[in-house]
Amino acid sequence: MEYTVQKLAKLTGVTSRTLRYYDEIGILKPARINSSGYRIYGQAEVDKLQQILFYRELDVDLESIKKIVNSPSFDDIKALKEHREKLLAKREQLDRLIASVNKTLAAREGRMTMSDTEKFEAFKQKLINENEKKYGEEIRAKYGDEQIDKSNKKLKGMTEAQYAEVEKLGEEVLALLNEAFLTGDPASELAQKAADLHRQWLSYFWDSYTKEAHVGVTQMYVDDERFTAYYDKKNPGAAEFLRDAVLIYTGMKKD
Repeated sequence: MEYTVQKLAKLTGVTSRTLRYYDEIGILKPARINSSGYRIYGQAEVDKLQQILFYRELDVDLESIKKIVNSPSFDDIKALKEHREKLLAKREQLDRLIASVNKTLAAREGRMTMSDTEKFEAFKQKLINENEKKYGEEIRAKYGDEQIDKSNKKLKGMTEAQYAEVEKLGEEVLALLNEAFLTGDPASELAQKAADLHRQWLSYFWDSYTKEAHVGVTQMYVDDERFTAYYDKKNPGAAEFLRDAVLIYTGMKKD
């Protein structure tokens, strides 16, 4: 089968304007242009569009999708299997949220009781899943499965007040770090306060605190570009600044 822009739009639900835009940016080129000047799409383009829509459904940006699907090493079978795994995980999270809403309704209507911890189970599980997806391989390699599993269990057991506090504390760490960064001195009072707040924030997730682990985490912020991008978003170099402040805070700074 071959399709014009209009026919492909009708088949897929993607607008003609979007298909033309995909052509312009090089993410989905037509198989050919016919003698009348119409874009013509074949089976390969239809399959490629399906892959693009799967990635869009998983919130991948167009520039990243373009690099993925246009790569010579792109494996559509492998990609489909990965889509399935991610969509199943997404469905599992939605099921948790639906179950939480149903439970909350039942509790509000007096048909059952619901603890404060239960009210936030689905949200905390989502956070755990996102962290595992982004950083799981690195942090498990660095700290071991047992430590990470304990940390996740501790997070799942947080009360509403504790969950709100850890969210607030995380924001305060970042705000104070950016303020302290402007001093240019990781030994400054502000920088040391940021290091202490960071310790408090970590303590919500760890069974026990050690200076070595604290330094190790902040070194990972410097070594892993994803963590670096988070801390350096406002002030490039903030991740290293936090690491240096923590080295001083823990007394582990080398001369």
